[in-house]
Amino acid sequence: MVWGSRRDVHAGLAHRRAARARQHAEHADACADKQEILAAMAGTDAQLHLRLADSYRRSARYHLSSARLQQAYADRMSAWGGDETSRPRFMTGVAEACGTSSAALTLMGADHGQLSVASSDEPSRSAQDLEFVLGEGPAHDAAASGCLISAAGRVIASRWPAYGPALISLGVHEVLTAPLRTEGTCIGALAVFDPGDGPAATGALKVIADALTRTVLLGPDADPELYDDADHRDCVQQAAGILSVQAGCRVQDALAMIKARAFADGQPPDAIAERIVRGTLKLAQGR
Repeated sequence: MVWGSRRDVHAGLAHRRAARARQHAEHADACADKQEILAAMAGTDAQLHLRLADSYRRSARYHLSSARLQQAYADRMSAWGGDETSRPRFMTGVAEACGTSSAALTLMGADHGQLSVASSDEPSRSAQDLEFVLGEGPAHDAAASGCLISAAGRVIASRWPAYGPALISLGVHEVLTAPLRTEGTCIGALAVFDPGDGPAATGALKVIADALTRTVLLGPDADPELYDDADHRDCVQQAAGILSVQAGCRVQDALAMIKARAFADGQPPDAIAERIVRGTLKLAQGR
């Protein structure tokens, strides 16, 4: 897809999704208004209508948040000049909505392993790579517990003995992470780095995490690929398959070897994987 076509398609999709999200928000607010009127007339049954009104208000907030994220992306994409190095990322708008420049979204499987990642900038992607390589960190904890995870300063290093010092070396002083919760399960986490707004950042993160889960990642208008920004680590998986044949071991063990080499060399796992796929790096001799 040439850059002009890609720009127009993505901008058009985002504009339409933003418009539909605003319509959903307006409908939810109207339903909340109706329930509040019924509550005023219901007497002893008022609490039921008030609970319904509150549910509709929350839904309106999620849809309105989604509309803002979509509109921000549409505006950036419309203004994009075609230089691939400056191509707008959907996660850039997510980060700004959370009051920072660094945000990372991670979708996880039942074992809390990374299935797909997306980030707003290089520091947030490096933080994701650290979690992938080390098997510990805020996204893992948020998804496993279903709770908000917050750590700053020395707590980062003490809470995650391997991940913490490495994250601090990236220049990060605070991390705030919300689970991406659905009915009865959790599909991942949204982390922001150095948000710096205290309780306001926490409130914004919760709303945006729920908006992403309910309207961007899931639902009729969902785009879990985040306008082609999602990375499934295909190269790493391919390299693990190649290495498992070379070493005569399980794919999981080969993947662990790639992670260990990435950590030892201080390189992203994708860089190690690319060398294995090209045949310029061999971590084991064949049987």
